[in-house]
Amino acid sequence: MTEEKKSVMEGFKAFLMRGNVIDLAVAVVIGAAFTAVVNSIVKGLINPIVGAFGTKDLEKYRSCLKAPCETNATGDVIHGIPILWGSVLSAVLTFLITAAVVYFLMVLPMSRYLARKAAKEAKAEEEQAVADAEEIILLREIRDELVAQRAAVRGGGGSGSSA
Repeated sequence: MTEEKKSVMEGFKAFLMRGNVIDLAVAVVIGAAFTAVVNSIVKGLINPIVGAFGTKDLEKYRSCLKAPCETNATGDVIHGIPILWGSVLSAVLTFLITAAVVYFLMVLPMSRYLARKAAKEAKAEEEQAVADAEEIILLREIRDELVAQRAAVRGGGGSGSSA
């Protein structure tokens, strides 16, 4: 294998092992599963509730732009231009439910956690800065005391004894 191919493969391996790619893959898989859950809630619960106020399921609500709209037995339009506002409303409800769940169960707790973590790190850094400042003051005092002792030894010799 040539040197260039090795570096390309090493770069690709580093790219795949980077946390962002793995996080993205997990998010896509969970998102697909979550979409199925939300779609079943909208179709199985919300659409029938909305349909209870009307005469049919939310997906079946439509208006005709160019009248008369005629459908065959399978529900395909054979004449007219239908506007399927019920399916649009269903999609909007699906989006709003998904967005609310993602925000309240994932984004909000994560942002609170990150804010607490940042505050804790800032406090630790502040405490470390105070400890470093105290250490510097102590080291200066030790230095000054050593300088004073050296000056006393050089200048005074043995003048501390009296008989």
